[in-house]
Amino acid sequence: MRLLLVEDSARLRELVGETIRMAGWRLDAVGGVAEAQEALATTHYDLVLLDLGLPDGDGLDVVRGLRRNRNGTPVLVLTARGAVDERIAGLDAGADDYLTKPFNNGELLARARALLRRAPVSADPVLEAGALRFDPATQEARCGEEVIALAPRERATLEILLRNAGRVTPKRGLEEALSEYDEEISPNAIEVLMSRLRRRLAPYPTRTAIETVRGVGYLLRETEG
Repeated sequence: MRLLLVEDSARLRELVGETIRMAGWRLDAVGGVAEAQEALATTHYDLVLLDLGLPDGDGLDVVRGLRRNRNGTPVLVLTARGAVDERIAGLDAGADDYLTKPFNNGELLARARALLRRAPVSADPVLEAGALRFDPATQEARCGEEVIALAPRERATLEILLRNAGRVTPKRGLEEALSEYDEEISPNAIEVLMSRLRRRLAPYPTRTAIETVRGVGYLLRETEG
């Protein structure tokens, strides 16, 4: 899952960003309408977290632009505008939910999960290979009934590999998918990440293996035993 946060407060971007990443989702964060429109034009997002009072325009313009383009990406408005008529205006413009500042991080995550479950673009089935299962909506990995504890970037990596199970995932594609809007991930970091992920999965009888295809990328395949 990849989310876009549109918020002009650097401090709030940092705090919300930490909450979102700890939940296992990738996040790009921008500070204005123009940056949001550019990000949405070039990247697929599963959810947009949107402030309304932005320095270069009204956040509702972002929502209206999405809906004009028949983009159904769910939008959760995060704003200090708490009046009923303002909430109605946001929902009528095409927003899917509304959370008034200040808000509880637990409620933010619960509302985000609810929107991700409802959204057609993110209503993915549970991903499976061997005895390994991953739920994109809850970001939970299991082997049989056992939950596998993974760090956020490890979960993101596993999701990508499972979506390409049986096919080689190019290393460059992993770099692009795991990089965030303002932070790139290096090829060496990908190798370290794969090593950690293999160690995390090793104690479980997943009946899968992550193979390195030298010079190309990585292959998650099912094994016989």
